[in-house]
Amino acid sequence: MKVLIVGAGISGLSAAIGLRRAGHETILLDKSSLSHEVGAAIHVQPNASRILLSWGFNTERARFVTATSGLFASAKDLKPIDEQFFNHIESEYGAKFYYSHRVDLHEELMRLATGEEGEGIPARLRNRAEVVKYNTEAGSVTLKDGSTLSADLIIGADGVHSAAVKEVVGFDNPAIPTGVTCLRTLIPVKDILDDEECADLMRGSEGKACYYVMGRSRVIWYPCRGNEILNVAIMCPDIEKLDAVEGKLSRKSHSSSSLLLYNTNSLLPTGWNIPIDNSVFLNEARDYHPSLRALLRFLFFSFSPLRQLTKTSKAPEVKLWKLLFRAPLPTWHKGRLVIIGDAAHPMLPYQGQAGAQAIEDGLALGLLFSHLPDHSSPSPPLPSSSSPLSPSSSSSSSPSANNHPQFTHSTPPITPTTLEQRLQSFEKVRRNRASAMQMFSNAGQDEAERVRESARPYVEEGVRVPSNPKEYIEYNFRHDVRKACEQELRKIGVVSTEV
Repeated sequence: MKVLIVGAGISGLSAAIGLRRAGHETILLDKSSLSHEVGAAIHVQPNASRILLSWGFNTERARFVTATSGLFASAKDLKPIDEQFFNHIESEYGAKFYYSHRVDLHEELMRLATGEEGEGIPARLRNRAEVVKYNTEAGSVTLKDGSTLSADLIIGADGVHSAAVKEVVGFDNPAIPTGVTCLRTLIPVKDILDDEECADLMRGSEGKACYYVMGRSRVIWYPCRGNEILNVAIMCPDIEKLDAVEGKLSRKSHSSSSLLLYNTNSLLPTGWNIPIDNSVFLNEARDYHPSLRALLRFLFFSFSPLRQLTKTSKAPEVKLWKLLFRAPLPTWHKGRLVIIGDAAHPMLPYQGQAGAQAIEDGLALGLLFSHLPDHSSPSPPLPSSSSPLSPSSSSSSSPSANNHPQFTHSTPPITPTTLEQRLQSFEKVRRNRASAMQMFSNAGQDEAERVRESARPYVEEGVRVPSNPKEYIEYNFRHDVRKACEQELRKIGVVSTEV
C-alpha cells in the first residue's frame, strides 16, 4: 500500500514507522522548510514508551530522563497536596515513564521512520510541501505549487489547524480558545544549582516533576535532555493588553489586582511558539510563595535579589502557547483520508498525553493495516498527475536528500472495501480512547471532578472513571493499544498480528 502522510511531527512520524513496519511505502509531506520539531519538553508515559521500545527507539541517544516522582503542592504555601512515586512503573506497566525534549524525541522518530536500518521501506520526507486541497475519494492531494500526488491512503497529521478536518466531517470545526495560556521556557539546571537562593528547590530533583497549583493557575517544571535542562511553564488565565514589540509580546499596562483576560480582538500572532516579554511571565506568579517567585525571577531574568545580571548571564526566551480546545469528532475518516494526532484529537497539556496518543495512533495504523488480503499481484508505483518528481537517492531525513520523492516500489494494492473495513477498525480502537483523553486533559489530575462527567461517555464500559492522580496513572498508563488492535483484528478474521 502507498501512503501519503501530511505532516512530519510526532503523529506523522509515528504513522510512518508503524506503516513501514507493516510493509507499506510512505511519503511524508511537511510544509515547513525544516525537518525537525520545535517546542519545549514532553512526557513520554508508559503507554507510549512501550510502543517506542518495541520499534527499537534508543532512549539513551534521545537523552530521555526517567521520571522518578510527581509532586502536587500549593503555589501559595508550598504545602504538598499529593505525591506519586514512580519506582514501580516499569514493573507494573512494562516500560518506564520518561521526560523528553520534543526535539530529541522527534529526531529519534525521524531516524526510525526514514533511516536505512530497520524493517520495511524507509519513509521519505518532502519539505516545503503545503497541501491546499484533498480529494478524499480519489486519494489525492494538491500542493501549493499546483502539483498533485496520489496514494492508496492519505493521512492528515498536520495538527490542530489541519484543513483535512473539514474534508472529513464536512464543515468548519475550528479549535477554540480555552481561556488558558501556557507561558514556558527551558533553562540549564546547572545555572539554577549555582544560585544560592534557588539551589535548595532543585537539589535531589533529578527525574522529579513539580506542579504548584493555585486556583486555575499553576507552575510546572520537570527535567529533560539527560537532566541537564529544566522545562518550566506557567498555566494561567489568558492575558490581554499584549502588544507585539520587537518580535515579542509585552504588556501594555501592569495590573496588581487580578490576572488579565485575553483580548480576542487584538491582532496578535497565533500558534504555540510565540516569543513573549519575560515580565509577563513573572507578573502571573506575583501571588506565589516567595521562594517560588524567587526561582521564577531567576529563571526569567537570570538574576535574583542577591545577584545582579552579568554580561555572561542571559535571560531565557519565554514562549506563549495559547491553549485551544475542540470537542471530540464524530468520525476520523472519509474515503481514502484519515486524520490522526492533533488533527483528530487536540488536547490540553494537563494529562501530558497528547504525544502519547499520537504514538498510539501510529502503532494502531501499522497493526490494523497489516496482513492485508492478497487480491492480486503487486501494483506499480502510482504516478503523479503533475510533472514527474525525481525519486530520492537517499532516505536520509535531510530536506535536500528528499526534496521531491515519489513512490518507487511495487506494493500490494488494497481494495476500497478492505480500506474502509480497516479504517472503521482504526476508529473502533482509537476514537473513544483518544476522545476520553481529550476530555480528561481539560483539567489537572488534582481537578478530576471538573471533567468526570464530560469524559464518561467515552470511557470503556466497566472501566472506572479516574478521580485522583493515582487513578489517572492507572487509566493512562495501563491501556495497551497493541492488545486492542489484536482483538479487533481477530474480530474481522485476521489472527497473526506480529508487527
